[in-house]
Amino acid sequence: MNKIFATAALFLPLALASLQASAERADSLKPTSIKFADAHIDEATQTRTFTGGVVLTRGTLTVMADKAVATETPDGYSYLTLTAAPGKFVSFRQKSDRGPDQWFEGRAERIEYDDRAELVKLFSKAVIKQSEGPTVTQEMDSEYIAYDSRKELLVGYNDPTGASVPGKGRGTMIYQPLRKTAATAAAAPAPAAAR
Repeated sequence: MNKIFATAALFLPLALASLQASAERADSLKPTSIKFADAHIDEATQTRTFTGGVVLTRGTLTVMADKAVATETPDGYSYLTLTAAPGKFVSFRQKSDRGPDQWFEGRAERIEYDDRAELVKLFSKAVIKQSEGPTVTQEMDSEYIAYDSRKELLVGYNDPTGASVPGKGRGTMIYQPLRKTAATAAAAPAPAAAR
């Protein structure tokens, strides 16, 4: 899988992870809005904390969490932790560049992003989906999902610690076939002849 969502927060010089490389690229050029109940900006430690129904939007990307904490290293890299209130989820949704009605979305109880490593981790009841219109084309659920953008490596483990624990549970991956059925192919218009 490619990157799923990418953004930088206006007050947070950081980038949220992307699990889908084809996430809406134009979003990175749009302003970011963060809505929150409370904010605590500590310039000495380069830590920014937003709490209370945090809603981050940038272009087609929307991220919702109960709490967002971002820290920045002296060399400009960021680490972001998004957490949900008990019994709820951090969620995100973003349009894809792949088509006019393709979307990426996901949820977990906690999401972490390491800007330096280009690594996103979804902890506890994690789900990621790709859809085209109302149809889900790919979906993965597991207690832990991680995506390494540099290696283009997606993993799912049955324990929220990021470990595979024998007998702990199972994840699920669902995806639609890439090739078309005979009926679908027959209904599609024929390609134009070369001139």
